Amino acid sequence: MATRVANGMTPFEEGAIARAARRVSWGAIFAGVVIAVAVQLVMGILGTGIGLSMVDPVEGSTPGATGFGIGAGLYWLITTVVALGAGGYAAARVSGVTERFDALVHGLVVWGVTLILTLYMLTSAVGGIIGGAFRTVGSVAGAAGSTVGAAAPRAAQLAGVDAGDVRQEAAKYLSDTPSDPAQMTPEQAQKEIAKQLPAMARGGADGARAESRVVDIVAAQRKISRADAQAQVNKAKADFVQAKNEAVQSAKTAADAAAGAAAKTSFLLVIALLVGAGASAFGATSATRRRLH
Repeated sequence: MATRVANGMTPFEEGAIARAARRVSWGAIFAGVVIAVAVQLVMGILGTGIGLSMVDPVEGSTPGATGFGIGAGLYWLITTVVALGAGGYAAARVSGVTERFDALVHGLVVWGVTLILTLYMLTSAVGGIIGGAFRTVGSVAGAAGSTVGAAAPRAAQLAGVDAGDVRQEAAKYLSDTPSDPAQMTPEQAQKEIAKQLPAMARGGADGARAESRVVDIVAAQRKISRADAQAQVNKAKADFVQAKNEAVQSAKTAADAAAGAAAKTSFLLVIALLVGAGASAFGATSATRRRLH
C-alpha cells in the first residue's frame, strides 16, 4: 500500500484521509437497507408458508387464533432482529469505518431508513388503493346521479305525466292519519306512534302531549282502559331507557377495552422497534470489531 512521509512525520495511509473526511457512507447505508428489506421479505414469505402449513381444517388441528397470533408476533420480531442485524453489519463492513461510533451511526441510520421506507410503502400502497377505489365509486355515483337527473324530466314528458298529477298522487301517500285512534288501522297506529316518539324523547310539554296521544292509541287498539294503556307505555319507556343505558355502558366498556389494547399494542411496537435498532447497532459494531482484529 502506498505511503507518504511529510517532514519527519509518522507515515500514514493515503486512504485514511478519505475515510476521515467521509465518516458516513450513504452507499453502504443503502446497501444495508436493501439487504435488511430483502432478508425481511424472504423470512416473511417463509413464515407465511410455515403458518399456512399448520392450517389443517380437515383434521381439525388448526392452532387457535391467540396462539397463532403470538407465534406470528414472535416470528416477526425474530425476523426483524435478523434482517436489521444483517443490514447494519453489511453497512458498517462496506463503509470501511474503523471507529465503533461511526459503525453505530451506520447501523442506526440503516434502521431508521428501513423503518421509514417500510411505513412509506405501507401507507402509499394501502392509501393509494383505498383512495383510488373511493374516487372510482364517487365518479360512478356522480355520473349515475347526473344521468338520472337529466333523464327523469325527459322520461316524464314522454310518458305524458303532468307535474300536478305527481303531486296529487304523492298527497295520497302523505294523507293524514285519522285523529280518532279507534278508526286507525294497525298500520296507521304504528306509524302514528312512531311519529310521536321523537317528541316523547325530547320531553317537556310536547313530550307530554305526544305521550298522551300514544296512550290513547294503545288503549283504542288493544281495547283496554286508559290506565292500563298508560302502564304499558310507562313500562315500554322504562325498558327503552334500560336498554339504552345498557347499550351506552357496553359501548363505554368496549371503548375502554379497545383503548387498553391499542395502548398495549403501541408499547409492544415501541419495544419491538427499539429491539430492531439494537440489533442493527449490534450488527454494525460487530463488523467493526471484526475489522479491528
